[in-house]
Amino acid sequence: MEEIIEKLLEFRNERDWEQFHNPKDLAIALNIESSELLEQFLWKNYHDAKVEKVKKELADVFAYAFLLANYYKFDVKEIVFDKIQENGKKYPIGKAKGTAKKYNEL
Repeated sequence: MEEIIEKLLEFRNERDWEQFHNPKDLAIALNIESSELLEQFLWKNYHDAKVEKVKKELADVFAYAFLLANYYKFDVKEIVFDKIQENGKKYPIGKAKGTAKKYNEL
């Protein structure tokens, strides 16, 4: 993770783009890139999505997510593991296994 974030910061700083990378704009960029990822699946079976385009859009999503996490000094590994643990409580295996229901509908 650290190596990825270091490379992203190096790329950004070489271009003097830090001035544009505030939390609001990073969140907006993340949303836009997420939409571009979704666009790869629009009006088609998910098997028909172009994998190379999905990969590139997903990389953009990761990049903005990592930059936003870095801004707030979040430990990406820690916050993801914490969220998995939180979701484990909301979606216990005995109730959630094999269903897509939301936790409040289990």
